[in-house]
Amino acid sequence: MKTALSGRSRISGLEVYLPPARLDTSAVERRIAESSPGFRVPRGLIGRVTGIRSRSVMADTEQASDLAANAAAKVLAGCGLQAPDVDLLIFASASQDMVEPATGHMVAAKLGLGCPVMDVKNACNSFLNGMEVADSLIAAGRYARVVVATGESPSRAVRWSVADFETFASSFPGYTMSDAGAAVLLEATDPPASEVNDAPGILGMAFTARSRHWSVGTLAAGGSAFPRDPEASYFSMDGEKLKDAFLDLGCDVLDQTLAGLDLTWTDFTVVCVHQVSAPYRSIFAERAGVPTELLVPSVEDFGNLASASLPLQLKLALDSGRCGPGDLVALVGLAGGVSLGMAVVRL
Repeated sequence: MKTALSGRSRISGLEVYLPPARLDTSAVERRIAESSPGFRVPRGLIGRVTGIRSRSVMADTEQASDLAANAAAKVLAGCGLQAPDVDLLIFASASQDMVEPATGHMVAAKLGLGCPVMDVKNACNSFLNGMEVADSLIAAGRYARVVVATGESPSRAVRWSVADFETFASSFPGYTMSDAGAAVLLEATDPPASEVNDAPGILGMAFTARSRHWSVGTLAAGGSAFPRDPEASYFSMDGEKLKDAFLDLGCDVLDQTLAGLDLTWTDFTVVCVHQVSAPYRSIFAERAGVPTELLVPSVEDFGNLASASLPLQLKLALDSGRCGPGDLVALVGLAGGVSLGMAVVRL
């Protein structure tokens, strides 16, 4: 792990797009029951285990690129920018429209962009890694204005027909997931060295991984391993092994990032943490030493939005007045594979 000090790019715009259709947890349980003759989900189990009440579901006619494009269009409009003003588009998502070409091309076409594009993928840390790539390219002088967008469409990978509890348990992540789009505009900034930590910008980013745990959670279809296997098109996860994998990550990368910037959690106005369930949010915050009052609860009403989780939480905090210009915020990402990352941002 190596902490990358930054301060060369700042967040100039942030937007989220949530499909209007909603699916509450009781409806999820009913749909499983209707699609699974001979199997019944214990009533209220999903809600008790996860704390999730509702989630967003995209329309049958929508694709991951639509979700990202809707959010990015809102960012550009809010910043008063036109298509020629964008130097680079990064589509950073666990989801995609198809294996090839890069989904970034679909997003760019829908926005009318003519700039270079690329995809960045690292499960639920995709958006955070997309920001890291954008910040690094801006710091290198390659681009001055980059849009990072995600479109998460996990509803397309939910297994509704289950034969037994074992199948239900391995498919459980799908019942927590939610569709969403999010986008951020990063722009070059060059504050005086004496003001770097006080000026708006990304002050630091760091990541770590324990890739030996990659197999505990998969969505295997579409690659060389399972190019056409329908059974591989659903989420499959061992919940206990995934929890152990996250515990194996530890919190050193967070502690070292804070130490490198001479910060503690109490210096932050808001801390956004990827949320797979309400109970695990509390467990992680306690282990990491994050004061609970700094968190932005989201999973209860929005479900697990994969890589869109962090931008949604930051948007909720901004819109509610919990943070604003000049405030220090942290984005902490957890992802299958497994990986842990952090961005420290001055708004």
